[in-house]
Amino acid sequence: MARAVTTKRKTLTTALAWAIGLLIFFPILWTILTSFKTEAQAIANPPIFLNFDWTLENYAIVQERSDYMRFLWNSVILAGGSTLLGIIIAVPAAWSMAFVPSKRTKDILLWMLSTKMLPAVGVLYPIYLLFIELGLLDSRAGLVIVLMLINLPIIVWMLYTYFREIPGEILEAARMDGATLKEELLYILTPMAIPGIASTVLLNFILAWNEAFWTLNLTAVDAAPLTAFIASYSSPEGLFFAKLSAASTMAIAPILILGWFSQKQLVRGLTFGAVK
Repeated sequence: MARAVTTKRKTLTTALAWAIGLLIFFPILWTILTSFKTEAQAIANPPIFLNFDWTLENYAIVQERSDYMRFLWNSVILAGGSTLLGIIIAVPAAWSMAFVPSKRTKDILLWMLSTKMLPAVGVLYPIYLLFIELGLLDSRAGLVIVLMLINLPIIVWMLYTYFREIPGEILEAARMDGATLKEELLYILTPMAIPGIASTVLLNFILAWNEAFWTLNLTAVDAAPLTAFIASYSSPEGLFFAKLSAASTMAIAPILILGWFSQKQLVRGLTFGAVK
């Protein structure tokens, strides 16, 4: 009887998981399908699911109209640069909070996390003026700094959580053997926390890749990433849904492929230290 109940519960849980997964994936699937439709089929009512004339015309028009590779390269630089800079800053910060905590460590962590609750539009104006004064408007360097700062609280929190799972006795033994702080961070702590660091890098790369508010407001041409590439397919005359879907598919394809091939590492990192 108990086995039958367990089997039924497992079946229901699996079915629920598949239902949620399909529900989350459906908008992506619909975007991909719409990218192969004509504009008339894209706005048809009732919607056309599979019974339509498949065409690559939208992708051809997008390629002719925009320099896709330039937008792609900007996205890679912005996401990769902001993530790398964030890791360089966050590893020492998380180390100090995890292994040399003070009475205010938890307050500092909560304060850092609270900054994510601030509406971005509330600080857009002063940052925009600051960028003009510093000559960073529509520059990759300026956006790398902004993207790093908005994701830094998440990086620090994740690394702090992973570092807390590492026994402090290991680091103490390294110090007794004469290890310097640099050696402790590079040769002992970092290798032991590789799964957690890898998942942090992947998650923040995705967050930076998908960031739209700052990239749309602080760029025009030179540093515009794929989020600006997608936004360019709206006009005062309205949205061209088929072409917009083609541009969106081209923008999300690289990150979907990256997520697919790194999903095991991401799950391993997110569960790092969960089982003693």
